[in-house]
Amino acid sequence: MRSLKEAKIGEACKVVKLHGEGAVRRRIMDMGITKGTTVAIRKLAPLGDPIELTVRGYELSIRKSDAAMIEIE
Repeated sequence: MRSLKEAKIGEACKVVKLHGEGAVRRRIMDMGITKGTTVAIRKLAPLGDPIELTVRGYELSIRKSDAAMIEIE
């Protein structure tokens, strides 16, 4: 498997698992990124961080370090 950090712009992928502990994992789940959710990569910031996603019909920006904790297929 691979992480959301490795996904390409324009790609839609499904969340398989969330790694991480405690507050970080809870914050990711509170943003709507849960197991089985489809996430689309919209764009990257000029320096590559953060990543802009479309999740559940809204736009969301997350850091690459957080994206690395999200396993996709």
